[in-house]
Amino acid sequence: MEAFWLAVTNLGRDEVFIVVLALYTWLVNPWGGRNLGVAFALSYLVNTALKFGFDLPRPFDNGAVASEAARATAGGPGLPSGHTQMSTTLWGGIAAQLGRPGAWVVALILIGLIAFSRLALNVHYPSDVIVGLGLGAAFAALAARGHFAQPGATRWLIPALFLAVAAFLPAGTPREYAVALGLTAGFWFVRPNYQPPRDWTGRATVAVLGLLIVFAVYFGLAAVLGGLSDLPLVRALRYAVLVWVAAEGAPLLLGRWLRRA
Repeated sequence: MEAFWLAVTNLGRDEVFIVVLALYTWLVNPWGGRNLGVAFALSYLVNTALKFGFDLPRPFDNGAVASEAARATAGGPGLPSGHTQMSTTLWGGIAAQLGRPGAWVVALILIGLIAFSRLALNVHYPSDVIVGLGLGAAFAALAARGHFAQPGATRWLIPALFLAVAAFLPAGTPREYAVALGLTAGFWFVRPNYQPPRDWTGRATVAVLGLLIVFAVYFGLAAVLGGLSDLPLVRALRYAVLVWVAAEGAPLLLGRWLRRA
């Protein structure tokens, strides 16, 4: 059964979140995807602050049995569960925006499976998962109801503020802080003013080519920057650029299928 729970828990990986957010933005709801991205990034930031602020142990730190493969999915302290919180924010936010029964069924199944996988693998306590579910639900509601305005200079000043915070993070700060700040800056800045493709050929083309572009940038920046990406500001800029590429850059290249609104 461990192989099954490892497969389930890996649905809470960063790469999966990138794919789902990109596809939802391109193919379903461009501005909804942007607002979901802001809420997701803020949820990530809060999760990181609480996790490293409380610095609470995981079950295997206190003698519980967990395989090396399971431990590899557990980064940092225990509370709150990042996999649970971020999956709840993402899938709950999508379901809340769509407001369709089918979307809620899929979301609740995925959230429930991912949350339980963290317990089954002995990498979180029930309290970690429960707090993650509560925080994720709060940010999912924010994704559905929040309006992150960009009037005038606000579009530039808010992202600049988040990047400035990243610039002053001391050496040795957990990487998650810079990632969260970069994601928030990127999602706040972007303006996905285009319409999703209406035909299946266009949808498939955008999905395949768009993801190729996004992951080429994702891995390409990591390779080009090398050790520099360990610097908080550089890491934050990398993720801000990745968000811009996903929300605006790739759609510009795929303008034949993603027409401007």
